[in-house]
Amino acid sequence: MKDCIFCKIIKGEIPCHKIYEDDNFLAFLDIQPIAKGHTLIIPKKHYNTFEETPSDLLEKIMPVIQKIGIALKKSLAADGFNIGLNNGQAAGQLILHTHFHVIPRFNDDGLHTWPSVKCTEEEFKQITESIKAKIK
Repeated sequence: MKDCIFCKIIKGEIPCHKIYEDDNFLAFLDIQPIAKGHTLIIPKKHYNTFEETPSDLLEKIMPVIQKIGIALKKSLAADGFNIGLNNGQAAGQLILHTHFHVIPRFNDDGLHTWPSVKCTEEEFKQITESIKAKIK
């Protein structure tokens, strides 16, 4: 995709703070980090969304995410890290190129867990059956 900012970063047309690269993936610091060390990991081949990304490539990215998360913890003395993926605009995906976020977390960082919604037992049952019916 010639207009994709991540594709331009991969090609070297836009600079980045690269922390990892192999044949399939590039990892670099997010320019609008939630925490210092917030890293993006992207496939070098363009896929708009998670569901468009081939499963064999997703299998290969998980060890990279793990490697980056461990390095972030060690280098920043972080207490943990979040792994995130925003899939689609409704989920907050701003750049249509599959990418994972690895965000260092600290016990005193002030970030908290996500809010929850209430579901009745009947809603849980309906949702469960609906999802199960769509799994291929």
